[in-house]
Order: sequence, then C-alpha cells, then structure tokens
Amino acid sequence: MVLVTPDILVAGETLVDFLPERVGSLESVESFRRRPGGAPANVAVGLAALDRTPWFWTRIGDDPFGDSLAATLADAGLPNRFVERDPEAKTTLAFVEHDATADRAFTFYRDGTADTRLQPGTVPDDVLESVEWVYVGGVTLASEPARTATLNLAERASDQGSTVVFDPNARPELWGDEFPAVVERMLDHADVVKATPEDLVAAGFDADVGPEALASAVHDAGRGYRVDPTDTTGAGDAFTAGALAALADGEPLDEGVAFANAVAAVTTTATGAMAALPDRTAVRAFREEQ
Repeated sequence: MVLVTPDILVAGETLVDFLPERVGSLESVESFRRRPGGAPANVAVGLAALDRTPWFWTRIGDDPFGDSLAATLADAGLPNRFVERDPEAKTTLAFVEHDATADRAFTFYRDGTADTRLQPGTVPDDVLESVEWVYVGGVTLASEPARTATLNLAERASDQGSTVVFDPNARPELWGDEFPAVVERMLDHADVVKATPEDLVAAGFDADVGPEALASAVHDAGRGYRVDPTDTTGAGDAFTAGALAALADGEPLDEGVAFANAVAAVTTTATGAMAALPDRTAVRAFREEQ
C-alpha cells in the first residue's frame, strides 16, 4: 500500500447541522434531521470524495456529537492527525431554516464550543512546507483563541509559499462590528477568496457588486448548470472543494470553475451538506447528461 501525503490542508469548524422537516421558521418547525456540517469540514470531505484527500485541522467536543462527527470524518477517509477532541468544551450545533426556494439561514449554538478553542501553532512547519494549498474558513475568525490561531496559520502558510484560499462565510449572528477589520487582516495572507455577494457587503465592499455581476463573471470563467434544488446547504462548500480539486490537479481556470459548478449543482439535489457531496463518477455522469 502506497501512502500519499496530502498536498492540501483544510482548517476550521466541524459541527452538527439540524435540518428542518419542512419549510418555515424555526419558531414553527418541530422536527429536524441531524447531519454533519461546518464549511471547512464540508470542503475537506468533498475533497476526499473527489480523490484529493487533505489534512484537516479541526476541534470537536469529547461528547456524543463529537463522537459522531469524528466517525464521519474517519469514514470519509480523512486522516485524524489534526482532528482534535476537546474534553472541556461541547461541539457546535447549528439549526437550519429553509424558505420556499430551498435557501437557508442558520442559528448557532457556539458560545465557548470546541471549535472556538483552536490554538496557534498546532500545525507544525514541516506540514505547511509539504502542502501547496491551504483553505481556511471565516467562522473560526469570530472567536478567540481560534481567531488568532486561524490568522497565524494563514500567515505561516503564506510565508511558506502555499496558496491560501479564504472563504469569509459571513454569519452575522456570530460577530459584532469587527467582521470587516478581521477580514481585512485575513486578506493580507489570502491568494484566493471565495465569497458570496452577502460576504462582500458584510466585509465592507461595494454593495453594487451584486449577484448578477458575480454570476456573469462565473459564466465567463466556466460553464454553469441549472437544477431543481432540494437543499442548497453546503453548495458553496461543494463548489470550493471542486475548484480546489481541479486546480490542484493542474486544470485551467475555466475547466476548474466548470467542474466546481457541476459539483455544487449535484450537491443541491440531495439533503444535507456532507451527505450530498458527490464523487468524480457522479459529477462526470451529471455533466454528460447536461
């Protein structure tokens, strides 16, 4: 058996998503389905499904939810070297609310939870020297000491010559008014930014950079796809995983974006974030049908 050392490192939160049984506000929904989630975790599992298994640095509670998440990450084939268990903090929970268009909003239970307690310097220099790509999400920037740990990782990775990919992933509930300033600090180390219009506005960028302009830019860079979505949770993370996998494979930008669009499109046709992530065979079949 030949062991392949990952050339991608993903860092950030792993949490439990509670998906509603039906459309409507959390005030009226009574039943939920539990699913593993967290943007970086979705990206890491998505990369593994696409045969680009990364290192994954995350921190989950030493509790039953953490046990379930650790098993999910292991089943996906992710190495456990940087999957930390916190004996003093619980695992983060997020309740998802769906509207009639399958879009969603989140309510987090994340006060002092395990993923807020990432510590600087956990990933050693020799690992950063061995990877070419480092992805970090924005949620761990919302709380200390995880904020310092995330910024430290990005700075060290940039200094080592890795390509740093940043997803601001704005979640207003988790922040005060410091989001723009923290994002600006992170942008000093980022080479690639994956952002929604909402992320850009929250970070203080021009509100006129709207969905139409971004959609046009994506269309120009690579092919888009139309689907009837069932659940859009994790679609952006699926796109990021597809883009990272394609670029790490040396694909040109237009093909990388087209592949990422297909990965995201397939993901929206099933419920959950990780559970809906496709492998290359499913993506290939979907593209052939279009």
